[in-house]
Amino acid sequence: MKPQRHAVILELVREHRVASQEALRERLAQRGIEVAQATLSRDIRELGLVKVPDEEGGSVYTLPPGVTDPTPTLARLLPSLYLGADGVGNLLVVKTLIGGAQPIAVGIDWEEWPEVVGTIAGDDTVLVILRDPAHRDTVTRRLEERAGVER
Repeated sequence: MKPQRHAVILELVREHRVASQEALRERLAQRGIEVAQATLSRDIRELGLVKVPDEEGGSVYTLPPGVTDPTPTLARLLPSLYLGADGVGNLLVVKTLIGGAQPIAVGIDWEEWPEVVGTIAGDDTVLVILRDPAHRDTVTRRLEERAGVER
């Protein structure tokens, strides 16, 4: 659901003058996508949308200059940032290069894997909280596949 919602948000921001979160929420509702304000705020942050002055004296949401696809896909990030993963119980610690934890955590959250409750990121470490300890190997394998790590 999130990838589709993000795609619609990007389309709306590119094609329309969207001056506020409420205006964006209303346009999403017109497309049949109901979203809470907190979720929309998170979407805006994850997509990297910024407000810029417009010719009418107000401000509108847009992508930063030069950004065409802001989605933090793990297939793009992991090959260059992933160092490894280890865990215990329903906790998985993902090690990254310095500065790599935040984008990796956002990428994992963006994927909305059903096994993952959420992530917490530092500078080079991501704590992935899993719904069940049995999911640890599945998620580790998925990360390694996207990173291009062979077992």
